[in-house]
Amino acid sequence: MNSQGRVYRYVGPAELKAAVRPGGGGCRIGSAADFERWVAAQPARELAEPFTFVVALDGVLRLAPRRSEHVACAGGEMVLSAVEIGFAREAGRWAAGDISNQSTGYCPDVSSWQAVDRALDRTGLGHPGRFTHEVVFRRCPGCQEHNIVGEDDFVCVFCGSDLPEAWNVSY
Repeated sequence: MNSQGRVYRYVGPAELKAAVRPGGGGCRIGSAADFERWVAAQPARELAEPFTFVVALDGVLRLAPRRSEHVACAGGEMVLSAVEIGFAREAGRWAAGDISNQSTGYCPDVSSWQAVDRALDRTGLGHPGRFTHEVVFRRCPGCQEHNIVGEDDFVCVFCGSDLPEAWNVSY
């Protein structure tokens, strides 16, 4: 953990991280003006889709088209959160609507909301104040596979072992 929260390393397929271009990454959005410039450059059809979003280690959000991998959006680096996010106009300004921590490449804990909250507040974007769809990730201590826990059923779908209640994906 750092002063801004837990740090997540990439735990997804190695070939996806290997494909990340040096100097690549999502568009850095550090202010409302950055977001306005970025959103103005997006095709209208893209705005109807959620985007790939990470909070970089500096606490600043980075955005990329939905079909981008979180690891590419992060430039291959560790993150404070990895998110799918949709935007809509509300009362004449942009706001985040649906926000999910669903990233099978980083498997962020729901507690990563704090980093998302700070990054969105920095940009002046309104938001719902929480993940609208929380995904619970756990690594199986038996077979080491990553699991998505559904309906509080902390059992590995791969080998049937009990999963820990505390987040443990990249330990």
